[in-house]
Amino acid sequence: MVSFPVKPLFVVVLTFSLLLAVILLSPSPQFVHTPLSSASSLLDFEIWSVKRLAEWRPCKWWLQGHLTPLPAKSNGYIRIDCFGGLNQMRRDLCDGVGIARLLNATLVLPKFEVAAYWNESSGFGDVFDVDYFIQKMNGFIKVVKDLPTDISSKEPFRVDCSKRKGQFDYRETILPLLLEHHYISLTPAMSQRRDRYPQYAKATLCQACYSALRLTSSLEKKALELLDAIPKPFLSLHLRFEPDMVAYSRCEYPNLSPSSVAAIKAAGGDKKPWTGEIAKSWRKRGKCPLTPNETVLMLQSLRIPTSTNIYLAAGDGLMEMGGFTSVYTKLFTKSVLLNREDFTRMHGNTKAALDYYVSINSDAYVATYFGNMDKMVAAMRAYKGMYKTLFLSRKAFAELTSQGLEEEELKKALWEVHKSDFESGRGSALPDCFCEFKL
Repeated sequence: MVSFPVKPLFVVVLTFSLLLAVILLSPSPQFVHTPLSSASSLLDFEIWSVKRLAEWRPCKWWLQGHLTPLPAKSNGYIRIDCFGGLNQMRRDLCDGVGIARLLNATLVLPKFEVAAYWNESSGFGDVFDVDYFIQKMNGFIKVVKDLPTDISSKEPFRVDCSKRKGQFDYRETILPLLLEHHYISLTPAMSQRRDRYPQYAKATLCQACYSALRLTSSLEKKALELLDAIPKPFLSLHLRFEPDMVAYSRCEYPNLSPSSVAAIKAAGGDKKPWTGEIAKSWRKRGKCPLTPNETVLMLQSLRIPTSTNIYLAAGDGLMEMGGFTSVYTKLFTKSVLLNREDFTRMHGNTKAALDYYVSINSDAYVATYFGNMDKMVAAMRAYKGMYKTLFLSRKAFAELTSQGLEEEELKKALWEVHKSDFESGRGSALPDCFCEFKL
């Protein structure tokens, strides 16, 4: 029988065990050195893999609550006059429906104003399914296509609501006018105090905004064609860096191309960029749109692979896109994916409707701004249970770059900011119709 000394054997076994532990527990060299462009290896480490602590879902009092019966007699007819781009008009419509219910009025189909600036001539019925809207609002508020003959030939009495806030103003000031004229039109105030609305008016607003608006069958068919043409999975990116947007922001950007500078100057007219301390303060408040190059850095900080399929949900005239497309090469737009003849016939509202439809059905949605479209898309994605939604923080970017952070240090700091936002679901839905659920 062969025998071995116990102590040397123990040392050999211990040494081998420690070596094995080091090998197993050490990080994989492939992970440490994998570039951002490798989608497969980093898929589990991008921003969407962060565990959420909370999410916003439609409130039960709206979806499952008992409806307050409509009064037997209406106080009159209200038409909501909506202005601006599609998503601004949709916001006005949502608010207006809530106001109409608050005042116990019958809702006339809303009027979408023709606007040359938005290249727009389509009305409510050209974008949204009217019969579906009426059906889904049944029990919440009465909606009519046509007015009674005794008032159908009259124009509604126009009410200025630009400074109205909350139910008390509408009930005390607008209701007497409705009772007097029987038919009024209004555009809701920009700032609404919906927290003062009774629950039945809130529920009506929520129903109109998130359950009752469906695209017309022809427009939905076109939207589905566009959605099917985009390679899957994909991220929808709402990027805002058009001449009018930059001019309106009054922010100054160094190193822009001469053509971009000229376009911004033409769009701004008499408006000049802020200078000195005002400019610094304005930028630190997050008022300056992200450039496409800044957006690239932000996406990389979120560890979004450069091989990601990206649908660009944006209008015409985006500037300085060369740097973006050189990094994120799989970029898709509606102007390229759709039939050219069909696309040229489309107006502003129909183009915006396509971007909206694709964005609420995309695998992920990222916005460089926090405008009307972004708020509507984020809320609708929350309504559908789709939570890969994030707003890039212009304020954090300005603050961190003002501290002198660059490259990897800057990316690391931006990651921490957006990780916190995504964990908490911050900004992902309107609190009027959605409730926070801890996970």
